[in-house]
Amino acid sequence: MAGGVVEFTDANFKSEVLESSTPVLVDFWATWCGPCRAVAPVVAELARDYEGRFKIGKLDVDANSDTAQRYNISSIPALLIFKGGQLAGQVIGAVPKTKIEAELQRHL
Repeated sequence: MAGGVVEFTDANFKSEVLESSTPVLVDFWATWCGPCRAVAPVVAELARDYEGRFKIGKLDVDANSDTAQRYNISSIPALLIFKGGQLAGQVIGAVPKTKIEAELQRHL
């Protein structure tokens, strides 16, 4: 993954996301999804901008369907924020960076 962006999987989701001591932004995406590719550079920018304050990563819904199903992901991109092991917020769709940042700020 791009600098600062973590790759989340079914296997590491519990340790990397649910047990994280910092808030986590998970970008649920797929390689065939055009809007997901459009938001990818924004996610990479946010990983750099929020380094040390947020863990930011991506989870491929095709390769990690158990986690995607657990969180009822039916539309991608879906950006979910976890804090203290709990789902704390979400942004659905390819939205401007400012909208994602506003949601991140709510959970710092």
